[in-house]
Amino acid sequence: MKLEYDKEVDAAYIYLDQPLKEGEAKKTIELNENIILDFDDKGKLLGVEILNATKVLNKKVLLEAQCS
Repeated sequence: MKLEYDKEVDAAYIYLDQPLKEGEAKKTIELNENIILDFDDKGKLLGVEILNATKVLNKKVLLEAQCS
C-alpha cells in the first residue's frame, strides 16, 4: 500500500496494488463527493482517491504521504 498526496489539488491516492498501470482501472465508483474507488476488470479494488484530502484525512497522515 502506498499513499500519495498532491497539495496543489488537495487530493490523495491510496494505491492498494502498485504501481497502477495506465488503463488498468476499468470501473470507478464514487462513494460520495470526496471518495472514489478504482477497480480492475475482475472487480479487484486497485486504489482509492480522496478529494479535499485535508478535510477527510488526518494531517499527520498527509505529512507522512509521498508528495507528488
